[in-house]
Amino acid sequence: MKREFSTSLRLTAVAATVIAGLTVTTSYAQEDKDLKPAVKTATQINESAANSQVKINTITDQIDSKLQQFKTINKEIDGLDIYNNQLRKQIDSQMKEMAALNASIDDVSVIERQITPLMMRMIEGLEQFVALDVPFLAEERNQRITSLKDMMDRADIAPSEKFRRVMEAYQVEMDYGRTLEAYAGLHTIDGQERNVDFLRVGRTALIYQTRDAALQGSWNKQSGQWEALPSSYRTQVTKGLRMAKKQLAPDLLMLPVAITD
Repeated sequence: MKREFSTSLRLTAVAATVIAGLTVTTSYAQEDKDLKPAVKTATQINESAANSQVKINTITDQIDSKLQQFKTINKEIDGLDIYNNQLRKQIDSQMKEMAALNASIDDVSVIERQITPLMMRMIEGLEQFVALDVPFLAEERNQRITSLKDMMDRADIAPSEKFRRVMEAYQVEMDYGRTLEAYAGLHTIDGQERNVDFLRVGRTALIYQTRDAALQGSWNKQSGQWEALPSSYRTQVTKGLRMAKKQLAPDLLMLPVAITD
């Protein structure tokens, strides 16, 4: 009886253990079943969070890029502002220059109206001076005056160029007064036209000598006529002609000079 009772107790215990194990297993299975949705939801949340973080990172990079572009554009704008300010200053300066030029143009018009009569008077004065001066290079000098008169009637020559040429003619005449010159030409002696060499000593003396050096004469300012020179001047006149032609070094000359009051 005892053995049977003991066996029965053992079976009861085993059964209880099996039932308990089955109960625990059933409980775990139930919990696992209950946790699966939560785990799935958590996984989805984590995946969504990861995707959101990627988007955030992308947006952050875009913001940084846009910010950098904004800073770059701001620098360009600052540079353009400085450049525009400088251009405005230059434009203001140019406008002032334009105003000054316009004023100068107006002044030039007034000056042009005044300077043209002045040049005409200067040419007339130069013509009178040449007519009363020692008669050297008469054809060349008269031709220069004729050219000046023709120039004044031309519209294709600027007033400034006309004035320059008139002043140039005056300068040429001034230079005649301080130079020594020899040139060939024709001169009437005793009613006969002969080839001679002229010697001009500034405006002090104008002398001729025939090519054979047989005759020589000088211009008398007081009488306004040519006068023959004695043969004693032959050597000095020949010497002066050679000096003027750069054939002889400068030296003292003994030539007749008219005394004027």
